[in-house]
Amino acid sequence: MKKRLYSVAVILLFGIGISAQKTNSVKQEIKKDAKSVGKAAKDGAEWTGKTAEKGYNATKKGVKDAAKWTEKTAKKGANAVDKTYQNTKADIKKD
Repeated sequence: MKKRLYSVAVILLFGIGISAQKTNSVKQEIKKDAKSVGKAAKDGAEWTGKTAEKGYNATKKGVKDAAKWTEKTAKKGANAVDKTYQNTKADIKKD
């Protein structure tokens, strides 16, 4: 009878010990996951900041280049209109 009682007690204590270890393991896994999520969020924020800055710089450069192109095109267009006006004026005088 004592052997059975000791056996049951040992099995019960062994089961409780394993259960307690699993609980600590789960807590540790949760802490690890939380740290991983925090690190991923931080890395994502840094990446987003860098990408936004690159986009800002690219947009700034694009606007500057577009302004130069527009100015050149406007001058060419103005010269073409002036030339057409002068040709038309000359044709009218001939008639």
